[in-house]
Amino acid sequence: MNEFLSLGGLFLSAVGSATLLPGTSEAVLAGLLYQGLIPVTLLWLVASVGNSAGCIINWWVGGQLDRFKDRRWFPVKEDQLDKAAVWFEKYGRLSLLLAWVPVVGDALTVVAGLFRMHVVPFFVLVFIGKAARYAVFIWLTIQALEAAAN
Repeated sequence: MNEFLSLGGLFLSAVGSATLLPGTSEAVLAGLLYQGLIPVTLLWLVASVGNSAGCIINWWVGGQLDRFKDRRWFPVKEDQLDKAAVWFEKYGRLSLLLAWVPVVGDALTVVAGLFRMHVVPFFVLVFIGKAARYAVFIWLTIQALEAAAN
C-alpha cells in the first residue's frame, strides 16, 4: 500500500511538473530513490509516463490557445510561444524531443496543440525525451547517493 501511494504521488507530481505550472517531480523522485524501497525501473517508468501525460494538458491548452492566450493567468508569454513556434516550424515534430527543456519545452508542447498535431505521435516523441531525461537524472542521483555513502 505504501509503495502504491508513493508511486501515485510520484505520478501526480510528474503530471503537475509537466504542465505550465511549476512542479517538483525530481525532488519526489530523488526522495524515493534515496529510500530504495521501489525498483528503479518502476520509478523511471511512472515518472516518465506521468510527465509525458502532463504534457497532454499543455497540448490541449495549445488547441484552445485562441481562447486563453490573452488571459492574465496564462503562464506562457507571447515571446516564448513565438520562439517555440519558430523551433516547431524549423525542426518539426522532432523538436518535441526537447519538451523537457525548461521554459521552451512547455511552450513547444503548447505549440504542438496549436498546430493540431495528432496526440499519439505527440505523446511518443514527448515520452522519448522525458524518459531519457529521467534516466539521466536517476543515474546522476544514484551516483551522488553512492558517493555520499562512501
